[in-house]
Amino acid sequence: MALGKNLKVALATTMSFIVSQNAFAELNFNLREGATRVSHEVYDLHMLVFWICTIIGVLVFGVMFYSMWAHRQSKHPEPAKFHHSTVVELIWTTIPFIILIGLAIPATKTLIDIEDNSKADVNVLITGSQWKWNYKYMDGDAKGIEFYSNLSTPKAQYEGVVDASGNKTFEEKGEHYLLEVDKPLVIPAGKKVRFLVTAKDVLHSWFVPDFAVKQDAVPGFINEAWTKVDEPGIYRGQCAELCGKDHGFMPIVVEVKSPEDYAKWVAMQKADVAKAAAAAEAAAAQSWSMEKLMAKGEEVFNTKCASCHGAKGEGIAIFPALDGSKIATGPVDDHIKIVVHGGQKGMPAWKGQLTDAEIAAVITFERNSWSNKTGDIVQPADIANK
Repeated sequence: MALGKNLKVALATTMSFIVSQNAFAELNFNLREGATRVSHEVYDLHMLVFWICTIIGVLVFGVMFYSMWAHRQSKHPEPAKFHHSTVVELIWTTIPFIILIGLAIPATKTLIDIEDNSKADVNVLITGSQWKWNYKYMDGDAKGIEFYSNLSTPKAQYEGVVDASGNKTFEEKGEHYLLEVDKPLVIPAGKKVRFLVTAKDVLHSWFVPDFAVKQDAVPGFINEAWTKVDEPGIYRGQCAELCGKDHGFMPIVVEVKSPEDYAKWVAMQKADVAKAAAAAEAAAAQSWSMEKLMAKGEEVFNTKCASCHGAKGEGIAIFPALDGSKIATGPVDDHIKIVVHGGQKGMPAWKGQLTDAEIAAVITFERNSWSNKTGDIVQPADIANK
């Protein structure tokens, strides 16, 4: 009976170990090898240093444990009497020096490659703001293309939905939970792309592990980085600098297309820009009714403004309330100015992110919702020249 019980315990222990090993195999604690030549160089350098440190650790601890065992007091009650050895000191000084010089050579080569931003085929200005990325193509056929890239994971997956009974439920998380955007950065495969990275408000950091690119976005400064990806595909990253309340909702998605598909994408984007400009011009020329402005303004407010100012304009944390605020009930021009050009406490400039009609609508909504009953109507034409 005892043998059978012990056998069962042994089998259960073995099975749990196998399961844990399988689960452990799903995890990856090592540096990513990446998708570019530079990322491979970084990975190889990392592994070289890792194995050198491992060998040094084994040797040092091996000698230490052997010395503790071989020269223990029970075996050698009388301690040896000696001072130092010049030869030994030369050896343990020379060997680390040689190792460091050996590591400095590949490390310097990799650092030079990382910092070589010259002869780029495509230049993209990347601007971080709370909490999204703006991409602007600076030259070539794509010059003039500019857009914002926002998190596209539904709020129901991370904030949940409250039903009539007050119970909160969450949608099932998607495959790329919090790592998906409405508009990815698109670059051509096989071309050197230089990134000019800056920020509008606070510190951000543009980080794509597969490219071995992590560059700080600092207001008032432009930092540089580059990549050259040979294989088309989708590569994901995140803001790697704690930048505020929605830091965790600021993903990066880069879609690498073949040169032919990239050219088609550029042509399509330029056509869409022309259509959007024509539509915005037509909308700005119209006179919108209060009902239409309120409906559109509520839609814009819920998607763009509620995360900071609250669903009912009550304000959240450091972000001010709009219900009864001096801005939303004061002079219309002041309200337009702060929405168009931005302001304090992380308020972004919405000109360029929203159309004139959307800005007019959301301002009208804010001035006539909750306890705000100003009766003011802001038309798209009022925004056009601001």
